[in-house]
Amino acid sequence: MDNRLTTALEEIRRGAEEILLEQDLVERLKSGRTLRIKAGFDPTAPDLHLGHTVLINKLRQFQQMGHHILFLIGDFTGMIGDPTGKSATRPTLTREQVQENAKTYQRQIFKILDPDKTEIVFNSTWMGAMTAADLIELASRQTVARMLERDDFSKRYTGHQPIAIHEFLYPLVQGYDSVALKADVELGGTDQKFNLLMGRELQKQYGQPQQTVITMPLLEGLDGVQKMSKSLGNYIGIEEVPDEQFGKLMKISDELMWRYFDLLSFRPLVEIKKLRAEMQAGRNPRDIKFELAMEIVDRFHGVGSGAEARERFIARFAKSEIPDDLPEHDLPAGLGVAQALKEIGMVASTSEAFRHMKAGAVRLGGEVVDDKGAVLEAGEFIIQVGKRRIAKINVTNVTSGA
Repeated sequence: MDNRLTTALEEIRRGAEEILLEQDLVERLKSGRTLRIKAGFDPTAPDLHLGHTVLINKLRQFQQMGHHILFLIGDFTGMIGDPTGKSATRPTLTREQVQENAKTYQRQIFKILDPDKTEIVFNSTWMGAMTAADLIELASRQTVARMLERDDFSKRYTGHQPIAIHEFLYPLVQGYDSVALKADVELGGTDQKFNLLMGRELQKQYGQPQQTVITMPLLEGLDGVQKMSKSLGNYIGIEEVPDEQFGKLMKISDELMWRYFDLLSFRPLVEIKKLRAEMQAGRNPRDIKFELAMEIVDRFHGVGSGAEARERFIARFAKSEIPDDLPEHDLPAGLGVAQALKEIGMVASTSEAFRHMKAGAVRLGGEVVDDKGAVLEAGEFIIQVGKRRIAKINVTNVTSGA
């Protein structure tokens, strides 16, 4: 396997839960032809959140490798309603609701995908043309027993919860989408595995090569427990204002931050590995989280938006954390920061100051100071060591007498 193919596989595996079958994908990649990569989204709500972008980011990876992206808007399946994970039949949407939501999807996805290299398709194109006889023929290709192998259907059946007949059609229609599009690869969440494999099965029945299935994990929301969902209130919308996005990202736990880096960041894996090493070496996790938050805000609001949101976040944070009755000290410009901390009694020695600086615990005017050679410049600043040792310093230029 040549280096280029190895690198491509590493990127494709990144964040993926499962690749079925990986050897099929390897053979397709070896062929050198442009692959047809499909992912479907039902426009059941007008807004996308970062959880949705896990799949879109993976599409982007394939797009950058030169493959053909099929962004499928399920305007037909959206009217059925995806039963995945549901304990009851979900209400269907009207065609008007679905079409209105679909318009917003097209606007939002191009914040990530290249519009000139993305084909947007609607499954009503082929499903709407089907006759009743065609749909019955499609339904005849699967048994009720096979449908009841789906975990959610099985639980509802054994729990004596109703299952509407049209819900059985959903996996069949999603599977047939792969037939209609002649997909080489289909992406979906781990909860979509049954539907994705249905695509493989129907392609085989229709005499087509079977698609490779790549399942992606469901991104946890801000609570770090349940999957990101607007209904649960633990989401980050991709069209939320910069400060809202930035503030929400800063709320995630340090552990969850790495999950977000893996699934949401466009940074090379080697850079993420380096950031992990920096945190293990003592760098403040908050500053690493800044890197993630700035990248996400820049993506959806333009380069520079993340840095601006960061400054506003620091200002708000500093204002809320700093008491009004701070001790004040006058210091000369040019004095080393470590020496300054010792002189005003915030540390016992410059060695202690250096240790705090290495750990990212020293801040001057809200900015982390980790350079041992840093010196004070003229101005008024809040200086901090950790969260509890805080003072105000007035730094002035010292002029010699005549």
